[in-house]
Amino acid sequence: MNDILPDQTPVWQYLENTVKTVLGGYGYSEIRMPIVEQTDLFKRSIGEVTDIVEKEMYTFDDRNGESLTLRPEGTACCVRAGEEHGMLYNQAQRLWYQGPMFRYEKPQKGRYRQFHQVGVEAFGMAGPDIDAELILISAALWRELGMSDAVVLQLNSLGSNQARAEYKDALVAYLNQHFDRLDEDSQRRLESNPLRILDSKNEQTREILENAPVLSEYLDEESRQDFEQLCAVLDAAGIRYEVNPYLVRGLDYYCKTVFEWVTDKLGAQGTVCAGGRYDGLVKQLGGKPTPAVGFAMGIERLILLLETLEVVPATVRQTFDLYLAAEHKGIQSDVMLLAERLRREVPGLRVRVHCAGLKNIANKAKQTGAPAIALLRSDADKGALLSLWHDEETAYDLSPEQLVAELTRIFA
Repeated sequence: MNDILPDQTPVWQYLENTVKTVLGGYGYSEIRMPIVEQTDLFKRSIGEVTDIVEKEMYTFDDRNGESLTLRPEGTACCVRAGEEHGMLYNQAQRLWYQGPMFRYEKPQKGRYRQFHQVGVEAFGMAGPDIDAELILISAALWRELGMSDAVVLQLNSLGSNQARAEYKDALVAYLNQHFDRLDEDSQRRLESNPLRILDSKNEQTREILENAPVLSEYLDEESRQDFEQLCAVLDAAGIRYEVNPYLVRGLDYYCKTVFEWVTDKLGAQGTVCAGGRYDGLVKQLGGKPTPAVGFAMGIERLILLLETLEVVPATVRQTFDLYLAAEHKGIQSDVMLLAERLRREVPGLRVRVHCAGLKNIANKAKQTGAPAIALLRSDADKGALLSLWHDEETAYDLSPEQLVAELTRIFA
C-alpha cells in the first residue's frame, strides 16, 4: 500500500476530473458505496474457487463475529446497493463510482494491495447497443487524455451460460488429454475454473491451446447476433479492435460480451481497462433477473501510462497562479487582505501568500515555479505592486485595482 504525495495528486485530480466530465457527457450518475461489505457478497458473486476469494481478499470478523471484507472490486457492491435501494428491477440505470479496492497479491509495477478503480455499470438494458456505449465511453476517455494511439481494444463473446457450460466441458476434455504438459497453475484451474486457462501466459500451455476447441464455435445464436451488432457499431464509429478468442475475464459472473483495452507501453501487465456483460449477477445475489454490463479501470495503471507517454499537460502540476509577498513585515497584513480580495473578485484564481522570512523573496517565489509573482512595496491603499511575470521575464508597477483588473482579464 502506498501514499499519494502532494506532487502526485494533481495528476490524480486531472484524471479523475476528466473521467467525471466524460461520464457526465453520457448521462451517467455517481454512486458511492462503503469499502467494507459482508464477505458472503463476494463469495456469491466472484466465486469461491477464484484466486480473489481464495488468496487475495482482506477478510476479518467484526466484534459481533460477522465476517467482513474490504472490497476487492466494485461491481458486486454496486449491485448490492442498487438492489438494496430498489433501483434495479424494471429500471434502466447508468452509474459510475471511484475509490480504493483491496487485494492481497504480489505488488508489481503499477499495482498495489490498496489500489484505486473507476467503475462504470449499466443495468436494465439487454441489447448490444449499451455494450457499444460503454466501449465508446472508454474510447472517448482515451481521446481526452491523449492516449488513443497507445491502447488497443480486444473483444470476445462468452455466450450464454448454457453455451459456455458446453464449451467448458469440451475444453476440459481436450486439456485432460494434455494434463501432464500443462503448467501447475493450469492443472489446478482445470477443476476449479478451466476458462481461466485460456488466459495462461505459460508458453507450453499456450502451444497446447492452439489446437483447443474455440469458444466461438459454441456460441448460441442470440450471443452471436449480439456480437455481430456490437462490432458493426464499433466499425461505424471508427473504433479499431481485435477479436481475441482467448479473452475470458477472471470473474465467474461474466457472459456474452467481454472486452479489454491493452497497451504494450507498460511491459507484461498491459491491461488498463476491462469489462463485460454480467446478466445473471443480480439474480445470483437475490434480485430479479436484470441485464447488466460494466467495466473498471485502475487509476494507478492509467496514471503510469499517462506519465510514460508524457501526455499530462504541464499546467496540471501547477497548484497556484500567483505568488504574493510583502516587501517588509509592516505590510504583511495588507498582503493577506489583498490575497483575500483577489480570490473573491477573480473567480478561479489560486493565490499563494508568502508567509516565511522576507529575504530573497523573488528567488524563493521563482523556486516554486510560480507563473506570476507580485510584491507589495508599500501601503495597499496608496502603494504599488511590483509584478514579475515569468513567461515574459518583465517587471512593471500596478496598483491593487490594476492588478485585480489585469488578473480578471487573464482568468476570465
